[in-house]
Amino acid sequence: MRLNYHHLFYFWTVAKTGHLTRAAESLHVSQSALSGQIRKLEESLGYELFVREGRRLRLSEAGRVAFGYAEDIFRQGEELAERFRSGAQSNRETLKIGAVATLSRNFQEGFLRPLLGREDLELSIQSASLEDLLRRLSAHRLDLLLSNQPVHGDEENPWRSRRIARQSVSLIGPQGETGTASFSEVIQTKSLIVPGRENNIRHAFDQLCDYHRLSPRIVAEVDDMAMMRLLARDTKHFAVLPPVVVRDELESGSLCDYGALPGVFEEFYAISIRRQFEPPLLTSLLSQPSEELLSRTATWSF
Repeated sequence: MRLNYHHLFYFWTVAKTGHLTRAAESLHVSQSALSGQIRKLEESLGYELFVREGRRLRLSEAGRVAFGYAEDIFRQGEELAERFRSGAQSNRETLKIGAVATLSRNFQEGFLRPLLGREDLELSIQSASLEDLLRRLSAHRLDLLLSNQPVHGDEENPWRSRRIARQSVSLIGPQGETGTASFSEVIQTKSLIVPGRENNIRHAFDQLCDYHRLSPRIVAEVDDMAMMRLLARDTKHFAVLPPVVVRDELESGSLCDYGALPGVFEEFYAISIRRQFEPPLLTSLLSQPSEELLSRTATWSF
């Protein structure tokens, strides 16, 4: 049976909204008619494309595959229409990258640098919570997701986490503040800005302090790395930070890296949907050496 692209367009619209009623309203058809069209598409393909969750619809495994094809088909259709409107074909590729809201902006820029400035590419960068971004990834509304923690996929959610970089976390502070003070003295005598309690860096830092029986002087707990950067830059407090977050301040000399905290690291992950063929743009991004994304640091000695 030949594929009915009218049915496919209806499916694509419902998949993007995740809601049959809203999709029917946008298409100016009745909900029952829309359901019937999608049912015919499922019959022609031989698979159910949606799983109902209350009033919302979630893509099944077959639905995710079909949605990926539909995205390409209708994007090319838009390019075709644009060519005849403007007289010139758009050869621009589209790449949609999601990044966890708390992830270092400097790291994101470093990761995406090979693509910046390309005239043949339309780059979409989206920021949200990990849960929200995973939903978009599963619905093929993202090509890749950047996170500072991995996720574990299964048959229902075929996510793949790939560690792309790892760096030590340092004590960052104003220039000339520690003299010959030891790591333990700095932790207990300097006011510290630390990540929030749900952050993996914070867990490792707390374990380090417990092991050495240290009582840190914490003045602020901050979830957002961009805010930590501002507080470290504009106060006299020390911060427990990956150096990449304050790369510009370290290079300018406004802040100093006083050394890596033993056993405290931040890891960076690229999360994607398992697929047989990976787009060449993603392959190029994921093959970058980690040392080009991160700055090198010294290490504390006891």
